[in-house]
Amino acid sequence: MAKDSETKIEELKELVKKYCELRDWDQFHNAKDLAIGLITEASEVLEHFRFKSKEEVEKMFENSEKREEIEDEIADVMWFLFRLAQKYNVDLSEAFERKMKKFEKKYPIEKFKGSNKKYTEL
Repeated sequence: MAKDSETKIEELKELVKKYCELRDWDQFHNAKDLAIGLITEASEVLEHFRFKSKEEVEKMFENSEKREEIEDEIADVMWFLFRLAQKYNVDLSEAFERKMKKFEKKYPIEKFKGSNKKYTEL
């Protein structure tokens, strides 16, 4: 099984592309429907943590069965994200790096270290 340190994003996008091509799913995958799928899967990640304390969440990750359920939901989010990026030629690494630069401007260390406030609140 591949590890993050051994895998390229482009390989994962290509894997999703081939999977969909074999099933003739291009006809169903437009930006709107993929975005709906992405948010739906993200809400399924959230379901695992709703109304749970920090301690309960920690125990969930220590339980191999529960951990796998959570990892499966995270992978579903990734699947839709990779498919959306693949279909619309989004370079995720470039987009992420660009966004991190914007975050650096919005959340300078000297103002936000140790704070969970939004940039508009300071």
